[in-house]
Amino acid sequence: MKKVINSPETYTDDMLRGIYAVHGEQVQPVGDDLRCYARAAMVPDKVGIITGGGTGHLPLFLGYVGDGMLDGCGVGDVFQSPSSAQLFELSKACNTGKGLLYLYGNYTGDVMNFDMAGEMCEMEGIETRTVLGNDDVNSAPPEEKDRRRGVAGIFFVYKCAGATAARGAGLDEVTAAAEKANDRTRTVGFAMAPCVIPGTGKPNFELGENEMGMGVGIHGEPGVWTGEVKPARELAKESVETILNDRPVAAGGRVAVLVNGLGSTPLDELYILAGEVLAELGEREVTVAKTYVGEYVTSMDMAGASISLIELDDELEDLLLAPAATPFFVQEAK
Repeated sequence: MKKVINSPETYTDDMLRGIYAVHGEQVQPVGDDLRCYARAAMVPDKVGIITGGGTGHLPLFLGYVGDGMLDGCGVGDVFQSPSSAQLFELSKACNTGKGLLYLYGNYTGDVMNFDMAGEMCEMEGIETRTVLGNDDVNSAPPEEKDRRRGVAGIFFVYKCAGATAARGAGLDEVTAAAEKANDRTRTVGFAMAPCVIPGTGKPNFELGENEMGMGVGIHGEPGVWTGEVKPARELAKESVETILNDRPVAAGGRVAVLVNGLGSTPLDELYILAGEVLAELGEREVTVAKTYVGEYVTSMDMAGASISLIELDDELEDLLLAPAATPFFVQEAK
């Protein structure tokens, strides 16, 4: 294992110290717990939006805390959930009296600890709501959509909910925006090579030298097929077909696209993939209002990519294109 670290045991806290050192004007820990990560200054009379999950997915979770997006994030060890006690402390710090939205991916440990934190908030008189990102099409069939994992498409949900909260909306309206964006978002991902977790020093799953896995989760969860590596054109076609078969977008419909790198796929290759995705959507006469390309949700140093689509209407497009400024994502006003 070759990594730029001090030790596997201090990986998460060393990473957090680095982010606080570089972006301390935007984010600070709550008290002396590095893993309770929040905006440096809360916005008064605003719905707080809190997320959380394991380390190893930057910029997911931490990177989207800031203006126009999220207010706080609970951090666990690599691929491990934050504790309910951390999420409760974070909740109190992010509450400005207008309630809290818990917005995070659909993973068992996260769900359990956020639910416990919500119960503790209720005893303190803090109102909370929950929206679970579950955009990963290949993780469960349509009739079991509630079991699906949350992956890169949650970026769209963060953005739409965050913009709504930034405009002063109440908890019901912020929750509704998150639910609408989540309902209209789908993602398909594939891996070319596994990641190496610092604590084990070994790949977290196996692929042959010329093999790839379609539908592999961001923690190495099994996909829907393993076989020879396909050209970008075929990967784009299969991914778009899978997404649109699950949630059709009619000709003339409008979407935003996210082509996301999983950690060690070069930007060059992501743009090759993006070009093929846009061509595939063009053949289907689907209009692309906005395309994001880069690393938005990673899995350590996993090679591979994911493709996310969100079907837009006027409301969601306005929210998606609203300005935002976080340590890892900046978007100017349109």
